[in-house]
Amino acid sequence: MIRLEHAALIALAAVLPVFEAPKNLLWILYLALWLVNRARERDFGGPWDRWDTLIVLWIASAHAAVVFAGLGADWRAATDVVRYTSVLWLMKRSRYPDRVLIALLVALAAGTLLALAWGYYRILLTTGYTYLGLKSVGHVNHSAIYLAIAFGATLIATRAWWTHAAAPWRIGSLVCTLLFAVSLFVMQSRAAVGAAIAVAVVLLLVYSVRHRRGMRHLAIGAAVLVGVGLAVKPQVLEKNYLQIERSGTLLSFREGIWQAGLLAWRDFPLFGVGTHSWGRITREQLETSAARRGEKLDPSALVFSSHGHSLYVNTLVERGAVGLAALLAVLLLWGLALARNIPDAAASPLRWSYWGGAAAAWMVAVIVGFVNTTLHHEHALISMLLLGGWLAHERTRQGRSA
Repeated sequence: MIRLEHAALIALAAVLPVFEAPKNLLWILYLALWLVNRARERDFGGPWDRWDTLIVLWIASAHAAVVFAGLGADWRAATDVVRYTSVLWLMKRSRYPDRVLIALLVALAAGTLLALAWGYYRILLTTGYTYLGLKSVGHVNHSAIYLAIAFGATLIATRAWWTHAAAPWRIGSLVCTLLFAVSLFVMQSRAAVGAAIAVAVVLLLVYSVRHRRGMRHLAIGAAVLVGVGLAVKPQVLEKNYLQIERSGTLLSFREGIWQAGLLAWRDFPLFGVGTHSWGRITREQLETSAARRGEKLDPSALVFSSHGHSLYVNTLVERGAVGLAALLAVLLLWGLALARNIPDAAASPLRWSYWGGAAAAWMVAVIVGFVNTTLHHEHALISMLLLGGWLAHERTRQGRSA
C-alpha cells in the first residue's frame, strides 16, 4: 500500500501537464491511499503546526467565498483549492524516502518534456495552433507559468547533482534545462520570462555564495541563456512595443479589468464576489452600484474578463479581504521558511533541489502574480508538489538527526 501511494504521487507529477482525466483520478487515489496508510500506521504526521493552521485557513477562505458569494458561485468552484492544498498538506505530513523524492523530480521534468513535445508537434506539424502551450495546462500564459517553475526546479537540480550524477544524467538534465529556458522565450510570456531569469540568477547566486564560488561563471551563463532565448524568439521584446501601441501601457488592458473588479468588490469587501465568479461582473451591476453610491461610472475605462489577470487583485475581488489575508499569510510563511532554511555547502543535492524548486515556485507565484493569476490548477499543483517535497524532506532529515 505504501508503494502504491508513492506510485500514485509520482504518476500524478508525470501526467500533470499532459492528461486531464488521469490527473484527477490519481489525485483521488493518492488521497485515499495516504489516508488508509496513515490510519494503518496510526501516524498522521505528528503535532499540529503553523503550516497546518494556514492550510486550513486557505481552504476555509475559498469555501467562505462560495458560501457568502456576492454574485453567486457553486461548491465546485472551490475544488481546485482543495486539490492543490491537500497535496501540500499530505506531503508535508509525510516522511518520504530519498528515492521517492528523486523519482518525483524526474517525473515532473519528464512530464513537462512530454507536454512540450506535444506542444511543438501542434505548432509545427498541425494547423490552427499559433502559440506553444502545455496540453493540460491550457492558455499560453498559464503554460509559461508552469514551465518557469519547472525550469527553476530543473536548473537547481542540475547544478546540485552535477558532480554526483553520471555523465548521461548530467547531459540529459542540462539539455532539459536549456530546452525549458528556450521554450519560455518561444511562449512569449514577458512576465514568465522575467520571473524565470530572476529565479535563475537568485538560485545560482545563492548556491555559489553558499559554496564560496566565483560569480564569473554565473554571469556568463546568465548572459548566454538570455542571448540564446532572444536569438530564438526576439518577439518577446517586440511584444512590449505592440502592447504599448495597442493599449498605451505594458499592462495590456489590465487596468480596465482591475478597475471593473475592484468596483464590484466594494459591495462585497469581506468575502468577495465569489470563487471563480469574476465573469459574473457586468456593466449593469456596476452601474447600479455606482448609482446607489451617487457616483458616475465611466464605461470606457472598464474591461470585462473571466478572471482578474493578477493573483492579488483576483483573490481580493473573488474571495474578499479574508481570502487575500489567507493567501498573503501563506506566501509570507513560505518565503520566511525558505529564507531561514537555506541549505549550506554540506547539504545534499536532494535538499538543494527541493529547496530551490520550492523557492522557484514561490518567486514565480509572487512575481508573475502581479500581472497573471498564478497559484491555480496545474501550476498550483506543481508548486505544492515542490513545496510539499521540500517540507517532507526537511521533516525526514530532522527525524534522522534527532
